[in-house]
Amino acid sequence: MIFRNSVQGKDQRLEVLVLTNLAEESCVPRCGASLHELNKVLRIELKANANCVWQIQRNANQTIRLIFSHFKFAPSSSCETESIKVYDGPSTNSPLLGQVCNDTDAVPVLQSSTNSLTFLVTTNSVAFTRNFFVFYYFFSPEAKAENCGGQLTGSNGTLTSPNYPAPYPEFMYCVWHIQTAKNSKINLQFQDFFLELDQNCRFDFTAVYDGLTTNTGLIGKVCGRAQPKFESSSNVMTVVLSTDYANSYRGFSAQYTSIPLPALLTCSSDSMKIVLSKSYLASLGYNETHLQLNDPSCSPVITESVIFSFPLASCGTTKKDEGHSITYTNIVSLSATGNIITRQKSIQIIAKCKMENNSTLEVIYITKNNIIQNTTAVGRYKVSMSFYDSDSFSKPVYQSPYYVDLNQTLFAQVSLHSTDPNLLVFVDSCIASPQPDFGSLTYDLIRSGCNKDDTVVTYPPLEHYGRFKFNAFRFLRSFASVYLQCDILICDSKTTNSRCTEGCISRQKRAISSYMWKTNTVVGPIRLKRDLRSSGFVTTFVSSKSPPSFTQFYSV
Repeated sequence: MIFRNSVQGKDQRLEVLVLTNLAEESCVPRCGASLHELNKVLRIELKANANCVWQIQRNANQTIRLIFSHFKFAPSSSCETESIKVYDGPSTNSPLLGQVCNDTDAVPVLQSSTNSLTFLVTTNSVAFTRNFFVFYYFFSPEAKAENCGGQLTGSNGTLTSPNYPAPYPEFMYCVWHIQTAKNSKINLQFQDFFLELDQNCRFDFTAVYDGLTTNTGLIGKVCGRAQPKFESSSNVMTVVLSTDYANSYRGFSAQYTSIPLPALLTCSSDSMKIVLSKSYLASLGYNETHLQLNDPSCSPVITESVIFSFPLASCGTTKKDEGHSITYTNIVSLSATGNIITRQKSIQIIAKCKMENNSTLEVIYITKNNIIQNTTAVGRYKVSMSFYDSDSFSKPVYQSPYYVDLNQTLFAQVSLHSTDPNLLVFVDSCIASPQPDFGSLTYDLIRSGCNKDDTVVTYPPLEHYGRFKFNAFRFLRSFASVYLQCDILICDSKTTNSRCTEGCISRQKRAISSYMWKTNTVVGPIRLKRDLRSSGFVTTFVSSKSPPSFTQFYSV
């Protein structure tokens, strides 16, 4: 057993942390458990070759928040051989919520959608004692605490913990998203900071992330008494406060300010743009004549700034497939004049477009004598979806709304706008709704690559296109329109056994199936011709040189 004294405004009492890996009578490591308490702390120690399941379930109309505030796997272990997998339901056959392993660059916090949750810990054969500190609690998602998290914009601002300067509440999870002007980064300074002290910040902690999510990019995790400072590499930062059941203190007060960046990188799915300030170059002792890309023949455009703009697959750009993402990299070198010596710093500006799930991460590393500073921003994939008049997919339908006959065959194509010839597009899921906001009433056409409607036929992936057809239908209750929203997966065609080539995956298999990158797109409305006739409306066809007005571009 581990005992922790509870103080600061609470009754003096001993809070017991349950050591789940030891059986009381024999001190033999315990593997897994079935848990039903409203909240619980777990300290888990496991040896080699473990395969242990913890199942959390309670008869309550609440969901579960599970926090891995400290974890230590065997050194050099990989996610394939040693991990924690968390499932949204009562067993490991439930949908996979997320995975924790040595490569996890975050404080993992996972939330169930119902009153049950399961996690599986697997270790490899290396002789090493693994340590995991986990706590969970049931909570009502609709209950929102005052001053707990939010969106912060503008060049500067402040944030404080709930109740500050009074003690913060128990079982809080607050998330602040900070976003400043694009060509800037963020400096975060805590003027006052007082959280429960622990060497590994397992109980109450503040985590700061270099980006708009809490899934990756952890800059630091702090607790106790301090005045920490953090700096993002881009114009977005996320701050988290997590508290447990005991020992509340004053919390924090912090201020953020934006700092202009000397270089700007913009990535799209088919191009890269690097903008450098002339004044920044001059401060380094250089001008535009000293710059060149990997391919020196690609010259910049000189205006008030120095601008390199080029397709991703050109100008010496290198490409690296990293399994869950793909990265395109080019380098702007600042070359000193003269043949023998120089007293100028050796500088390279390394620009990276990293295509990840749901977004494109843009990164600039500015190196001065091999000291790296980095700058990031967020771009997006660009996909569109249109209808075509036949399965040749040669003539788009330029008509809005698109009036069709009931049971007419409709041909849909999703297009990825990219110059990379090695990318594939796969339609993973597609739903229909009578409303463009896709509210509670939806109908599955495709789910996890599987056709859910009897009339749906999908075509094999073809370069930058994902194609399918289905028969027109209408929703009951006299809804006039139908909109489609499709989740699109993008894969590297050179990767063997990618998600784009696997086709239909059942719910049980989906938990272990991987995919590369994800976005979505919406198209509509579709209406029946009888609605057109009854309204007396005459359809006007737009010139084929015009873009389809009913196509909307989304990147999620």
